[in-house]
Amino acid sequence: MHPMLNIAVRAARSAGNIISRGFENLDDLQIQQKGTHDYVTKIDHEAEAAIINKIQQSYPNHSFIGEESGNISNDPDFTWVIDPLDGTTNFIRGIPHFAVSIALLNKGKLDQAVVFDPIRGELFTASKGAGAQLNGYRIRASKPKDLSSTILATAFPFKNKEEFAGISSKFSEIFMQCGDVRRMGSAALDLAYVAAGRYDGYFEKGLKAWDMAAGELLVREAGGLSTDYAGNNDPFYAEIKAPGSANGIVSGGPRVVQQLVKVLK
Repeated sequence: MHPMLNIAVRAARSAGNIISRGFENLDDLQIQQKGTHDYVTKIDHEAEAAIINKIQQSYPNHSFIGEESGNISNDPDFTWVIDPLDGTTNFIRGIPHFAVSIALLNKGKLDQAVVFDPIRGELFTASKGAGAQLNGYRIRASKPKDLSSTILATAFPFKNKEEFAGISSKFSEIFMQCGDVRRMGSAALDLAYVAAGRYDGYFEKGLKAWDMAAGELLVREAGGLSTDYAGNNDPFYAEIKAPGSANGIVSGGPRVVQQLVKVLK
């Protein structure tokens, strides 16, 4: 395992321990509302602090982009992109589907990735050019020839519900062509599941850099690809350069992505 990936795994497990303990004591949560239907808890903050602390023990001069703590600017060559608890709403409601997401940018390029599900004990990892793994075993994205019989994942614009009318016809068209669609509430796990071949494809708008950083590298190293809704490559890079500019993400095998983009664009 790459030494920086090893540190990321340790950091993810440290955060996972905090999240697991919090999940057993949901009555003690301190919940704050960041925006419309957008929540944060003390567990989010504690988990992110644990991740940063663990990484800084080995790499004190690295930079960070965190969902809760914002930017910590140091060495520009190494930047960690962190979502300490992706799926906070699930967590708050006692739904056991959420994850820790950590990615490392090396000179602006995705280099290492970890998505850790502390409830199932599933650790998804990837290193640039070295493939993707689940609990140490190689994983591969599925590559169906068309959308028929595929299982896809998506999400709805719950923060901006007025946008749903504009996407409902596209969703209907996709739904009629595929086998079924899941909406589980954690972008990091959706992308990890695409990398593992559990989902054949995934599409969603409105993601932040920390939502898709680790997942995008997982999918790529598992043999899949990610575009935006217009078919442009690497939506994560668009979002990291100009927050709020990413035109959605579409991930999966090449033919699945091609057919989804045909509808979504």
